[in-house]
Amino acid sequence: MRFVLALFALGSLVAFAQAQTNDGRVFQGNGIKIGEMTQTSAIVWTRLTANAELNLPGSEWPDTKKPDGNSLIPEGKTLADMAGALPGINGSVRLTYWNKDSSARKSQTEWVVVDPDHDFIRQFKLAGLDPGASYQLEVQSRSADAVPGPTINGSFRTPPPADRSSKVSFTVVTGQDYPRRDDPANGHKIYPLMHKLDPDFFVHTGDIEYYDKPGPIATNVAVARFKWNRMYGLPFERDFQNVTGSYFIKDDHDTLKNDAWPGQTYGDLTWEQGLAIFREQFPLDEKTYRTIRWGKDLQIWLVEGRDFRSPNNVPDGPDKTIWGDEQKQWFFKTVEASDATFKVLISPTPLVGPDRDNKGDNHANKAFAHEGQQLRAFIGKQKNMFICCGDRHWQYVSVDPISGVREFSCGPTSDKHASGWSNDKRSPMHQYLNVVGGFLSVTVESDAAGQPVAIFRHYSTGGKLLNEDRQVAR
Repeated sequence: MRFVLALFALGSLVAFAQAQTNDGRVFQGNGIKIGEMTQTSAIVWTRLTANAELNLPGSEWPDTKKPDGNSLIPEGKTLADMAGALPGINGSVRLTYWNKDSSARKSQTEWVVVDPDHDFIRQFKLAGLDPGASYQLEVQSRSADAVPGPTINGSFRTPPPADRSSKVSFTVVTGQDYPRRDDPANGHKIYPLMHKLDPDFFVHTGDIEYYDKPGPIATNVAVARFKWNRMYGLPFERDFQNVTGSYFIKDDHDTLKNDAWPGQTYGDLTWEQGLAIFREQFPLDEKTYRTIRWGKDLQIWLVEGRDFRSPNNVPDGPDKTIWGDEQKQWFFKTVEASDATFKVLISPTPLVGPDRDNKGDNHANKAFAHEGQQLRAFIGKQKNMFICCGDRHWQYVSVDPISGVREFSCGPTSDKHASGWSNDKRSPMHQYLNVVGGFLSVTVESDAAGQPVAIFRHYSTGGKLLNEDRQVAR
């Protein structure tokens, strides 16, 4: 509740910046996001917009980090006039959804208004779903005067029950920045490529947007929302999210700024506002750390790396933490209780690395060595447990020489975003190393002998298979 209250007081002050007068029509220019799928539940997110598409030919942002975004708006212009703007608008939405195999049993919500104090967004929590099912849905829209708007069609899958062996596949990405997109008109090219693979679900490990990168930097609520609206008004991102159930994890750049921790501010943007905006812009359940079972052979853990951390600059030791004690104990308990064949930790930041010597924000760094060793030791004792991580701007497969933990870094969403390491710096830990953009695909299935196998594949931004790592259950 405190996240909602943090934004409510500001809502009436900033909503005007995203509203735009038109002829009264409404659109769903950001499409829908479907998230937090369990065997019986999911959350559907939508937003009403004053236009169908981004204002791509709008006024350009100066390429500077100073001053903040609002003061970079040319005189006589508003935020809605800027390049990439997609203002919100009042109206209402209605959701209809059904199991693809039993379309006669359609469920429909009442018409509900979007919230102008929360960026004209509405989220629907679905319950009573069928496990292991494919769902279809449509979100209808209408204006404040009940003039019909467009309908968005979508789809998602629910996880199979824990006693059912099923082939499951998912994709993992990190680090996407609007200025570094590789298709100026459409967004990041990896999204239609991932769609062709038809994953059961998708995980974004964080740095989904960069508040602290120019064009504009986001040092207040209005500009932060502007950047989210712009990112998910891109056709590639929007079209993928319409038809793919997802889990979203935040990191530093999409919470506040680089290497952020609780209590900090960024211009006028507070830590609490950063947390609230993320919850507003994505379908999330109560806790941002969670575990989901996807059939007999796969269980995933999605962890929170910002909310509970100690400041990066305090001395390391038993009390210094990224995860916090409550989350850590939950992780130990749920992993030990799991009988899934494969266990996959999906982390916003690396636990193995290696990472650069000058970094101090993750468990692969000396700054958090104590907790890093504790977590790697625990994971290393588990059968068939692996890590998929984001945050690092290069792809790799690494094995910790002490614990034996194997970590897969997915790499950033575009080649323009790839940096921070070099291909000639391959260490004995690296099983694979490539400073490129792209994504990671994971498939859990049975091989020809009936043995469960997990296959980790790195792809380029052009869809080329760069590396394949097959792990047979032991």
